[in-house]
Amino acid sequence: MEVYSEVAMPVVDFVFFDAGGGHRASAAALCEAIQRHKYPWQVRMVNLQELLDPIDIIRRVTGVRIQDVYNQILKRGLTLGSSQLLKILLAAIRLYHDKEVGILKAHWSKSRPDLVVSVIPHFNRALQESLSLAVPGTPFVTILTDIADYPPHFWMEPQEQRFICGSDKAVQQAYAMNISAEFIHRSSGMIIHPRFYEPITADRRCERQRLGLDPELPTGLVMFGGQGSRYMIDIAERLNIAKLQIQLIFICGRNQKLADQLRQYRSRFPQFIEGFTMEIPYYMHLADFFIGKPGPGSISEALAMNLPVIVQENAWTLPQERYNAQWIREKQVGFVVNTFRDIAAAVVNMLRPDQFSRLKANAASLNNRAVFEIPDILNDIMTAAAVCSTPSSISNLPG
Repeated sequence: MEVYSEVAMPVVDFVFFDAGGGHRASAAALCEAIQRHKYPWQVRMVNLQELLDPIDIIRRVTGVRIQDVYNQILKRGLTLGSSQLLKILLAAIRLYHDKEVGILKAHWSKSRPDLVVSVIPHFNRALQESLSLAVPGTPFVTILTDIADYPPHFWMEPQEQRFICGSDKAVQQAYAMNISAEFIHRSSGMIIHPRFYEPITADRRCERQRLGLDPELPTGLVMFGGQGSRYMIDIAERLNIAKLQIQLIFICGRNQKLADQLRQYRSRFPQFIEGFTMEIPYYMHLADFFIGKPGPGSISEALAMNLPVIVQENAWTLPQERYNAQWIREKQVGFVVNTFRDIAAAVVNMLRPDQFSRLKANAASLNNRAVFEIPDILNDIMTAAAVCSTPSSISNLPG
């Protein structure tokens, strides 16, 4: 019997923002998994950007939210020097820490959650401090939606809270920060939506033909997150010049200009262009391999669908995503190029039959089930907190 089965429905708050699409997507995926688990929780989505709008300096001056500035940087590929921009951002967050804590404390005092789960970086110090002031004893959990931390002050802070880590590297980083072992929880990978685990019965040959593709040609899926990227044009041009016997599916996200440019491009090989879509599993089902940036969500989705990956890592790569490229090499699930000028050679190498079979087998062996594991972890954390807060547990303490 659950400790809280006879009391009010527990309230679980997921804290996210929309800088990039991965944080909201992770929270939404967990909400779906919790619903499928049939846990009796009231789950609320808490947009941190909306809470902190009053102290968003960029919005006050320009009328544009800081998360929207970040998304435009991604969309335009202006990521060179992002390490320095990150330092400026972290300095601003530190400068406004007390104000952040004040706003968040007032919010928690009103909303009174039973568990707070963060799927965002940068603000976990303020989230933990404000929660402990407003609702002492309420557990606070940070789920890393990057494969590893990018210290200092990115995902992990040396404070009394729980962390859910999707890689051995992240666990090691937590130990190195002297976080107690009881506060470190290991999941088998990154959070991806449960729909990626559902069987797809659509016939690949027929569906490829329906989209104007060749049913027999090796098919690559090119995707750079929800904002797309100018790199997708470069990839199309270089693979076209190389005259490879392949075809491509381009997922452009919310970048309509990019989608229009690709549709106007005269390609030697068949291609299909899609904008923003919730049907990524379907398109990955039609593909044989993935090309994109080393974002933790995209590569985890591709690998869950047994697609070997090709990503780029160089000075333009976001600093928090650089370890992901190393992880791909370590797991031998794809190739990392320094520049997409080398994309044709990487595709040729990947599609060698022996190479391709090995990469697909390595991808299948990962068996990432994080989205289904994490609700159980959260349930255990909340159950333990409920036990500790009951009068009977206090009276039974030794001495």
